[in-house]
Amino acid sequence: MKDKQFETQAIRAQLERTAYNEHSAPLFLTSSFVFDTAEEMRAAFNDESDDFIYSRYVNPNTSEFIDKVCLLEGAEAGFATASGMAAIFTTFMALLKSGDHVISCSSVFGATHAVFTKYFPKWGMTHSYFSTNEAGELEKLVKPETKFIYLETPTNPAIELIDLEVVAAVAKKHGLLLIVDNCFATPYLQQPVKFGADLVIHSATKYMDGQGRVLGGVVVGRKDLINDIYLFGRLTGPSMSPFNAWILSKSLETLALRMDRHCDNALYIAQALENHPKLETVSYPFLPSHPHHRIARKQMKAGGGILTVTVKGGYKGATEFLDKLRLLKISPNLGDARSIVTHPASSTHCKLSEEERLSVGILPGLIRISVGLENKEDLLNDLLQALS
Repeated sequence: MKDKQFETQAIRAQLERTAYNEHSAPLFLTSSFVFDTAEEMRAAFNDESDDFIYSRYVNPNTSEFIDKVCLLEGAEAGFATASGMAAIFTTFMALLKSGDHVISCSSVFGATHAVFTKYFPKWGMTHSYFSTNEAGELEKLVKPETKFIYLETPTNPAIELIDLEVVAAVAKKHGLLLIVDNCFATPYLQQPVKFGADLVIHSATKYMDGQGRVLGGVVVGRKDLINDIYLFGRLTGPSMSPFNAWILSKSLETLALRMDRHCDNALYIAQALENHPKLETVSYPFLPSHPHHRIARKQMKAGGGILTVTVKGGYKGATEFLDKLRLLKISPNLGDARSIVTHPASSTHCKLSEEERLSVGILPGLIRISVGLENKEDLLNDLLQALS
């Protein structure tokens, strides 16, 4: 399958057929698997065979999902988890020890920030932040105990871009790992491994599912690193359920088609709103006015399905705008077929201090818009009436 195009790989990569010769991969809703002999069981538990043992370790459905994501990301191996944050936390805990240091971009998901600031100190681990505009200077943050560089691009929620080649060069020079949260871009729009990333993480809950149905996470990358992550996950149990893996693997078949529509709709709306008198800013990677437009064009196929607007009037202006929307719905999720709006300062990033929010561009009037698959004129009309 490696010589086929993205869309073909996403559809055609699936489990081998069973004796029933099914067209579509079936669900394997079983907690465990049986062995014909005691020797077969011994060999499986001692990693001398690839036989399935227990669905907390691996299951045919999770295997298909992992293999598909690896194929689409250009990665060697992977591990699927119960949620995106489970993928992030499992990766951190599998690779770090007390005394280790991590460098991260400062604009990250609120829960990731909480892991760095609230829980790292409990385990004797430290972190340093760099801003998206200082990626070329992050080398100054490298310490002898630094283990890896972690980043999101585009970032959540400010939609800033980080040059993956620049960061990968720093990581390689100092013998550090590079871990990239690729959730907003998806493997269809961006493949960080090609730019030097060692591991790539996704909240599969978002675009990989695409319809707000199930939770899931996945980390893919170098086989030796994934082995450590798999062993930690196998012991501690953050694994993905077979049913969710089956849903997500099916959803990947339409990822390219959906992302084309998400991107087309988002660009159309961003262009239409860019000079609206009620908005202070409109941020979208493929707008020429975006400060990181050049980086976006270099490493992304299209601009993605997320844009942000800053409504004049601060918090009051933002909440009045949200309450007047009729078609778009208020929710902390994103990447859905349905368009979603979020006010990060009062929801996903409310646990950050005001100073911390302002430092990463989360203004009181900032609204994150996850542009769905509806008719773009209908979406625009709803946004315009809410701004009127």
